[in-house]
Amino acid sequence: MHSAYHQSKLANSRRPIPEVLKTDKLTAEQKKKLELVEEVKTFGETQLGLAKSKNYTSFVQLEEPYVTYIVQAAKVYELKPYLWHFPFVGDVPYKGYFRKALAEEEAAAFDKEKYDTYVRGVSAYSTLGWFQDSVLSSMLRYTDIDLVETILHETIHTTLYIKSAADFNERLATFMGHEGMKLFYLQKEGLSSPHLKEAENDSADQKLFSAFITKELDDLKKWYEMNAGQVGREKKAARLKEIQDRFSKDLKPNLKGRNYADFDKRELNNALLLAYKTYEFSLADFEKVYEHFGRDFRKTLEWMKGLEKEKNPEQALKDFAAQVSSPSPAPQTR
Repeated sequence: MHSAYHQSKLANSRRPIPEVLKTDKLTAEQKKKLELVEEVKTFGETQLGLAKSKNYTSFVQLEEPYVTYIVQAAKVYELKPYLWHFPFVGDVPYKGYFRKALAEEEAAAFDKEKYDTYVRGVSAYSTLGWFQDSVLSSMLRYTDIDLVETILHETIHTTLYIKSAADFNERLATFMGHEGMKLFYLQKEGLSSPHLKEAENDSADQKLFSAFITKELDDLKKWYEMNAGQVGREKKAARLKEIQDRFSKDLKPNLKGRNYADFDKRELNNALLLAYKTYEFSLADFEKVYEHFGRDFRKTLEWMKGLEKEKNPEQALKDFAAQVSSPSPAPQTR
């Protein structure tokens, strides 16, 4: 009832973007961003093969800084997410509320001796084609490249979303959203585009961080398993600090942008780390498949759609990535 009420409230508050652009209630910069949304929506549908819809043709002014607040939970001494079960989308490692107090109440209901929790504000989300998604005032705080990536990310969800495969869906949208963003600025402004340079730096940072967090989470999972029943709060805190120390020493000096710069300052727990796992883990597999298809966005997306039939799309992706990245066997000679 909570979700239905607030989703209806959003629908009733939306106004067509052309109408909003004629008013003086938004700044010139905000209006410029709305025009950018129209451009990238058209680009995604016509050039990238993303689903056509009426999404992002309207605008909603929110009463709060975020549209929803997400709760995530994980076992205290295990990298194992708590899953919520919903119709249509299946099992997902997060639950959203339109009011922060309700999200915090949900998080507080978990036994702190058994679960870590993490609550974060969300500026945009996709209803997966069930409702018309609007541009939200919270999205206008984004930089241009972040706004472009967000529109593409959410439209990829509308184009392809596999039930009970939240991690695969989010990683697909994360990787392809970044690649689509670069293609958008390449077409719009050419090779000398400062936005393209910024987008390429963000993409390079994403690949570095993904490789880092993938290894760290794999190692941490094994560490929990090897020390089952022997960890404790202090030992766990020291182990998580080691991850941040390695980040500060080995990765942070090589980052070109700002997206991951605060990782070593965050209060890590298993729920937060699994949030990184949902979005950033093993993006190299997507890169290998993208390379296999000649960095052709449409062909890659079409191949990804074929994974809807797979029982485990993540494993099918990994297997195919390993296959296409393996060197061909040397010819046999006599």
